[in-house]
Amino acid sequence: MLKHTLEKIETKIKYSPNIPKDKKKEYFELLNELNADINELSKTQKETAESIKGFTKISAHEATRDQIDPNLVRISLEGLSSSVKELHASYPKLVNTVNSICSFLSKIGI
Repeated sequence: MLKHTLEKIETKIKYSPNIPKDKKKEYFELLNELNADINELSKTQKETAESIKGFTKISAHEATRDQIDPNLVRISLEGLSSSVKELHASYPKLVNTVNSICSFLSKIGI
């Protein structure tokens, strides 16, 4: 399921006119890191991993819509960020990856 979700996100990002081509590679690297981190987390905290995966999917959807609504992007990124806050002590790499994704989207104007 996670692999399928990340493949859908990658396809959406790949064909998005809202993300510059030179930034897509960086985003794909972040998604690959997130995939590895979530797979590790899902071994011990499946529900939390599912929540993070869901917010990642929603954030990618909102960031790649033809008509981007900045408010919806902000809300989806806040949900993603909130879903990992409690994990900072146990999974700092995962939290850093999610923060990097949020920062990345912010830097490219999404």
